[in-house]
Amino acid sequence: MGNKIITITRQYGSGGREIGQKLAENLGVDFYDNKLLEIASGDSGIHKSHFEENDEKRSNSFLYLLSTTYGQGGVPFDDTLFFAQLGAIQKIASQQSCVIIGRCADYALRDFEGVVNIFITAPFEVRVKRAIECYGITKKHSEEYVRRIDKQRTSYYNYYTDKRWGMPQNYHLCLDSSALGIDGSVVLLKQFLDDFYK
Repeated sequence: MGNKIITITRQYGSGGREIGQKLAENLGVDFYDNKLLEIASGDSGIHKSHFEENDEKRSNSFLYLLSTTYGQGGVPFDDTLFFAQLGAIQKIASQQSCVIIGRCADYALRDFEGVVNIFITAPFEVRVKRAIECYGITKKHSEEYVRRIDKQRTSYYNYYTDKRWGMPQNYHLCLDSSALGIDGSVVLLKQFLDDFYK
């Protein structure tokens, strides 16, 4: 088997990013989150700030409407950013084993071999607590914030793919991170991947 590629889709506050980072370290492979945006920026010539501002969400603002003729062929700016990221994901996966967080990576790599797609979830109250304690979200706005980020990710994924975000059939494994904790989840995933890649 060639490269081992793990994509992680995650609900906000589930600890999916931390799990992905620790899993990559455990596997001895590179971890791609914000680093992916740098590659997409370098390959496309679009400033990284545009990728950061529109990360895993589609714009609905007046500025977006003004930018719909950005690039060749009148491609909407959001679409230009998406396809730049898709190209970066495919480039990375063709070159090395790695763990990639979010950004429709499972869809981008749907025709690649050796890809394992994982979905990380956790109960809403657990995710809200993590948002407050780990990400510094104020308690007053924490529930609304968690819902909003999940809604943005859902809308983004559903718009750009032919699948529905969070549906079990899209993934090789769905994991509730609250059941085993961050480190326990990494151990379970490592065991699963060792068996998968035998």
